[in-house]
Amino acid sequence: MDTENLTIYVIVVLCLGAVLIMGKDKVPPRLKRGMALTAVILIMLAFVFIIYSLLA
Repeated sequence: MDTENLTIYVIVVLCLGAVLIMGKDKVPPRLKRGMALTAVILIMLAFVFIIYSLLA
């Protein structure tokens, strides 16, 4: 697995999660649930990719 792409993906996903947490009051209520769910799924995928790259 290409670790450079994985590193970039993990950094971007964690930044997305941080931005959503810091700006949670500015996000419209209709988008809040969908964006949070998407961010959680992407963060979980990032950790799965990290575990996979460590085991591979």
